[in-house]
Amino acid sequence: MRIATWNVNSITARLPRLLAWLEGSGTDVLCIQETKCTAEQFPAGELRELGYESAVNATGRWNGVALVSRVGLENVVTGLPGGPEYEGVQEPRAISADCGGVRLWSVYVPNGREVGHDHYGYKLHWLEALRNAVVPDAAGERPFAVLGDFNIAPTDEDVFDPAVFEGATHVTPAERAALAALRDAGLSDVLPRPLKYDRPYTYWDYRQLCFPKNRGMRIDLVYGNAPFAGAVKDAYVDREERKGKGASDHAPVVVDLQVSKT
Repeated sequence: MRIATWNVNSITARLPRLLAWLEGSGTDVLCIQETKCTAEQFPAGELRELGYESAVNATGRWNGVALVSRVGLENVVTGLPGGPEYEGVQEPRAISADCGGVRLWSVYVPNGREVGHDHYGYKLHWLEALRNAVVPDAAGERPFAVLGDFNIAPTDEDVFDPAVFEGATHVTPAERAALAALRDAGLSDVLPRPLKYDRPYTYWDYRQLCFPKNRGMRIDLVYGNAPFAGAVKDAYVDREERKGKGASDHAPVVVDLQVSKT
């Protein structure tokens, strides 16, 4: 089974590339972040023509997540159980479902904006709620993973120059401690080192020629429990999809599992 996660940075803007990528990549389940559309605007019809079911948590504006699957989509949970609100609203940042015998979450962790901002505190509370919500599945015998844009680089090796990010969000001890708490709940980062690129970033800013200069960050992650991690046969960042006109500023992260599609 091939599972992927991709922050598309507007599914409307990225739809032709998304459909072509799904056809060419052989992906069975895709976790999508930053749809930037309402649930009604989500292109479920176009995806259905390719054989994919869709589950969506989106209200427009700047967030939105989805799961699309051609191996089943059952027991959908929309939203983060126990998750905090921001400015009186529980934002559409999480969705989970059973896909071919594997339990998957697609998550779009809050950005945090800047250290000390209300959004930074919200980010840490959101991550704590995520950790609490995944504990039962993380400890279970069924393959389980949380995939998405975590807006955190796990280590200094996951940014092109740690000095550039000093004092900024995405690299603070508190954010990295939140990722450690997820791992302590029974999850691990399943992408091996080295990957197919020496510096396997997943995000490059559109500005200042960051992609051609490889000034990136690895913030799109796959955290799986022991049964999931044990089934991983390959994992890579599809850096090619970041190239060319109309690309998202994130690249897909792909994981191949040796499991039966049910």
